[in-house]
Amino acid sequence: MKRSPCPVLAFALACAVTVFATPPSASEVREPAVAGLFYPKDPGVLGRTVDAYLAAAKTSPTGELRALICPHAGYDYSGPVAASGFALLRGSSFATVVLLSPAHYAAIDFAAVSDADIYRTPLGDVPVAPQARELARHAPFALDHPLDVQRPPWADQASRPLPRPGEDQADTWEHSGEVEVPFLQRSLGSFQLLPVVMGRVDPAAAARALDRFVDDRTLLVVSTDLSHYHSAAQARRLDRRWVDAVLALDLRQLATQEACGLVPVQTLVHLARQRGWEARLLDLRNSGDTAGDSSRVVGYAAVAFYARPAGATLNAEERSLLLALARRTVVATAGNEELPAPGELANRPSLTASRAVFVTLTRHGQLRGCIGNLLARGPLYAAVIDNARSAAREDPRFSPVRPAEVAGLEIEISVLSAPLPLPFTSPDDLLRQLRPGVDGVILRVPAGTATYLPQVWQQLPDKTEFLDTLAQKAGGRAGDWRRPGVEVAVYQVASFREHEP
Repeated sequence: MKRSPCPVLAFALACAVTVFATPPSASEVREPAVAGLFYPKDPGVLGRTVDAYLAAAKTSPTGELRALICPHAGYDYSGPVAASGFALLRGSSFATVVLLSPAHYAAIDFAAVSDADIYRTPLGDVPVAPQARELARHAPFALDHPLDVQRPPWADQASRPLPRPGEDQADTWEHSGEVEVPFLQRSLGSFQLLPVVMGRVDPAAAARALDRFVDDRTLLVVSTDLSHYHSAAQARRLDRRWVDAVLALDLRQLATQEACGLVPVQTLVHLARQRGWEARLLDLRNSGDTAGDSSRVVGYAAVAFYARPAGATLNAEERSLLLALARRTVVATAGNEELPAPGELANRPSLTASRAVFVTLTRHGQLRGCIGNLLARGPLYAAVIDNARSAAREDPRFSPVRPAEVAGLEIEISVLSAPLPLPFTSPDDLLRQLRPGVDGVILRVPAGTATYLPQVWQQLPDKTEFLDTLAQKAGGRAGDWRRPGVEVAVYQVASFREHEP
């Protein structure tokens, strides 16, 4: 890779050359390496600088934010673009931020999870999430440790002490994650950080391992710059192709695009496909647009990933296909026949996304069976097959569906959003917060746990009666929802049924 005459400027302008070597050793505190090089070292100046970038950003959240892609150059160059992403966090609350960065100085064949307890910047200390060591037990993730690291040209100007020979780790000098943390500190406030430096690993395997560590209280941040040292016109063409591949979640096209954080981005796209997230472009510029020379630029993008509203990705055809699949399943179950194969449904991304689903059977307007899962456990089409079979045969309130009944059944499918805890201070506060017709409710009382879908509000519009009967469904008594220690979560659904007008 070509460099500008000033080594520090070249590394601040873009991500550095990736040099391949082997495993660095981190102390209890991961000290800042590029304070004063990529961003201001003085805490007051740094805070004001980041705040100014965030204030100038014109972006605002448009859904349930799950992940961000942001650039990692010096703030003069990529700061405005990074702020377009981090500005979405203002007013939000995430317990944990998983930060995936590319390895620039160590040639590793694993994803190095920080072994530090504290991640320090001039703005203060961020605790490293305790889940870090658990993640490190799942390949291709492993704890960071002393490695053969090629120190960057600016190492002797770094803001951290030089480690003794042989003590460098993958994250010792890694600027690509560090520059994101001050933005997180100013926009998010309190959080735990799970920093990972990714080497040459299988992104699909990384996404599978990471999946169990990502919940609704976790934000995933991926650090990457785009094309390097082309003319501004060429960079815009190249970077637009990268954006198109990411927005389409097209892994094949993405693999051919220019970005130093390719593996972290591929990992995120795999996870987005598994979870049914959608990507939206927030900002796309290059260093020529911000503060640099337009003859040799580096590309920067900010992309947000949102959880799609339950069922929002399903068009009329896909809903019809799922209803037909559910009906074939009920027919097969009633006749003790082999369950249907999904066929081409297994090739549609919207139907292979992991979703929580309920299948409801009614006959002459009366409930005949309803079974589902509150948490996503596999592809949507598979959940429909499983729950349609269970609704026809395993609902303990009803006898199994007989073949003669099938023609008279109406099938409804409900696709659930992820349940979210509903904090409340008193029974009256709980009643005030519930939204009839909107919220499905999960109630946990001492006797057990039960749920009502939002559709149940049609039969039980009174909030007190709704909770009384739900407590009884959980195995308790009416009024148990008023007892101390009761837990409530809510979710929403997109439901569709046969013969809709």
